Amino acid sequence: MTLSDWKNKGQYFNYKSHQIFNIDEGKGNIIVAIHGFPTASWDWSKMWKKLTDNHRVLTLDMIGFGFSDKPKKYPYSIFDQADLFEQFLASKQINTIKIISHDYGDTVAQELLARYYNRIQNKENGLVIESICFLNGGLFPETHKPLLIQKLLMSPIGSMIGGLLNRKKLRKNFNQIFGPKTLPTEKELGDFWNLINYNDGKSVFHLLIRYMQERADNRERWVGAIQQATIPIRLIDGVYDPISGQHMADRYKEIIPNPDVIELAEIGHFPLIEAPEAVLKYYFEFLSRNTL
Repeated sequence: MTLSDWKNKGQYFNYKSHQIFNIDEGKGNIIVAIHGFPTASWDWSKMWKKLTDNHRVLTLDMIGFGFSDKPKKYPYSIFDQADLFEQFLASKQINTIKIISHDYGDTVAQELLARYYNRIQNKENGLVIESICFLNGGLFPETHKPLLIQKLLMSPIGSMIGGLLNRKKLRKNFNQIFGPKTLPTEKELGDFWNLINYNDGKSVFHLLIRYMQERADNRERWVGAIQQATIPIRLIDGVYDPISGQHMADRYKEIIPNPDVIELAEIGHFPLIEAPEAVLKYYFEFLSRNTL
């Protein structure tokens, strides 16, 4: 599926006077797919057909990403992205979902999970989460190993660094985090680059990257949400990933009760792109085993 095909599938949803690109396709139980940083919902395109064969799948480009608006003066935060998903789902009168998430999207899913358990404790109605499947992401701030460019984006010169990013540097950074046998093709790299550049996305990277500090500030809330979870949760992790690979999977098994972890050898940070068939296999197995 080409990037233009993906864009043609989408519609736009208004959130705080900003246009948010989204796709809603298929029939059946509802899966919400949440993308990572710095890319967009197109990351799910290799899995999309099989996901939508027997499920209704919804995804969107979060504000600041992909084909959605990227306001330059905006209080970007994980909490706001969770608000976006809740409002989007409410607009479609959806109140029960399964989640599959990656990278930055894992943290959004953790916040949605924390809200879900708060509602249960307070006997409040609202969005019900039936299961979550995490892919590589910074679930634990103590094991997250950001790239140099991420550290620079967090620094006082972050706004300058974003502006200096080019396709060659993107290739260098992605080559560091993909598996050695599953590097992005030139076409894939071009699509990533087009998504990043759309609506001048580089200009808000230094604002979006603040999620790394949010993870540290909210560790107890977000890690606690997984630790106390009673719903089925699986981690599918490309263990070659230097950011959130084997070391993160090991930490998950160490501190999460009854951990369900699938480790993909020689796969890096983007298993949904590098090994979509393996992710689908283990995700569908997970869903089948935990059908309510």
